[in-house]
Amino acid sequence: MTDPAHDADTLRERALTTLTTARARTTLLTSCVEDPDLTAQHSPLMSPLVWDLAHIGNQEEQWLLRTVAGREAMRPEIDGIYDAFEHPRAARPTLPLLPPTEARHYAFEVRGRVLDLLESTAFHGTRLTEAAFAFGMIAQHEQQHDETMLITHQLRKGPQALTAPDPEPAPLLTGPPEVLVPGGPFTMGTSTEPWALDNERPAHRREVPPVYIDTTPVTNAAYRAFIEDGGYDDDRWWTPEGWAHIRGNSIHAPLFWRRDGKQWLRRRFGVTEVVPPDEPVLHVCWYEADAYARWAGRRLPTEAEWEKAARHDPAGDRSMRYPWGDDDPGPEHANLGQRHLRPAPAGSYPEGESPLGVRQLIGDVWEWTASDFLPYPGFQAFPYKEYSEVFFGPEYKVLRGGAFAVDAVACRGTFRNWDYPIRRQIFSGFRTARSAADA
Repeated sequence: MTDPAHDADTLRERALTTLTTARARTTLLTSCVEDPDLTAQHSPLMSPLVWDLAHIGNQEEQWLLRTVAGREAMRPEIDGIYDAFEHPRAARPTLPLLPPTEARHYAFEVRGRVLDLLESTAFHGTRLTEAAFAFGMIAQHEQQHDETMLITHQLRKGPQALTAPDPEPAPLLTGPPEVLVPGGPFTMGTSTEPWALDNERPAHRREVPPVYIDTTPVTNAAYRAFIEDGGYDDDRWWTPEGWAHIRGNSIHAPLFWRRDGKQWLRRRFGVTEVVPPDEPVLHVCWYEADAYARWAGRRLPTEAEWEKAARHDPAGDRSMRYPWGDDDPGPEHANLGQRHLRPAPAGSYPEGESPLGVRQLIGDVWEWTASDFLPYPGFQAFPYKEYSEVFFGPEYKVLRGGAFAVDAVACRGTFRNWDYPIRRQIFSGFRTARSAADA
């Protein structure tokens, strides 16, 4: 009997929907500003928006038209220009980039051919085509660059270019501030999620001691208390590397915050506003998250603790796809997909709560964990080493859960993100934990 989830028509529809959704977002992010803003570099940390646009098309061409379909290269002369490993972001404005009109035409032409290919592809025979993996990989890649472009929009100076409705106000959270995650083994990672990427694989049993974890991410109000208590001026709360970084760069608050008299303001996509106290804190680096946790008498959760809190169902002793179960995310579950341009207040989305009672594990803000980015036991690079393998090591810290800027196709209970511990331009926040043995 055919698995309905792997039925060819179902796979084709899912691939079409995710590709179309990603392209609509790419179009929005590259059409809401004039061409000079597309070709400018708004920060040395980021590429010009027009580089991301053509890179999206080039990756789609290389993997779907050339690798899956075996076709000749459309524009072989641009491959090197849009190779993310050949040119660091700071150097990309010096490259002979396709101008905006040409980049749009190239991406449009590639997509047209890909949609024709999608109609005729048999979703079996190779690992790339099995369950439409290559199409899902490309949809995820585009959405990841859409998130990158949204970061560029946040860094961009100038008037507001993007708008979106605010999240609904959250009902007052009356439950406990922390939740006990029982000790014992659970299944971490996945061997069955069809579009999971290589670093999420394979599924394996992991022992986790009992731990208390915050019910919601740390809020702006809570983080402000750390600031007001002199947290940025007390080396007791910082690792030596973190202390050197914040002192050397004169960091005294989250990125985009500034003090105005007795209140704090922030800049958000071209708008200056009072920092909302009930939202999860945003744009903090790992060192800041770690220092806050120490100041609060707590610590950051490990990656395994975070995933057990997000996926473990003690009633059935199984790991679910998401905190709320196995169904794909809906707007009632999480703040995803750039539907809003800010995190929802802490305590939002009760329907997205985990069986243990933890909220907002998916969406709103990426959450820093204590863990280095390392492979799982039995890891195999696929389909190329440069996706994950070259980043494994203590230089990178793991983030989990996605953010409001992340699309559902690129966010799962097993999804792993990683970055340098100094990064603040990303949509990063955190929650804290404490070992039950310390209680």
